[in-house]
Amino acid sequence: QVQLVESGGGFVQPGGSLRLSCVASGNIFSIYEMGWYRQAPGNQRELVATIRESGVATYGDSGKGRFTISRDNAKNTVYLQMDRLKPEDTAVFYCGAEIATLPDISVSKYWGQGTQVTVSS
Repeated sequence: QVQLVESGGGFVQPGGSLRLSCVASGNIFSIYEMGWYRQAPGNQRELVATIRESGVATYGDSGKGRFTISRDNAKNTVYLQMDRLKPEDTAVFYCGAEIATLPDISVSKYWGQGTQVTVSS
């Protein structure tokens, strides 16, 4: 069984910064792609950014320019540094990861429970 636990969300004023973290734990053999997605009320979940185990990052339109994704493979952790936040960034941010689990090394996509980010003055 695998768990993804996000942290770091909260309330911030426009122009502020937040750093999200997501830690994976459980019967993990290997973690491939890790990423951040967000869902605002009434909207579909959208890609913010993903990062491969090699460190190669890909950004969705919502993450380009102000957000930076990184990961620490030794800690099974992915981060999202969000700067110059805007009210339209308000959403629930979800961590997702492609993980191979023991004992059969099957690969599945796992999701965290989400962390709320609210940007408002």
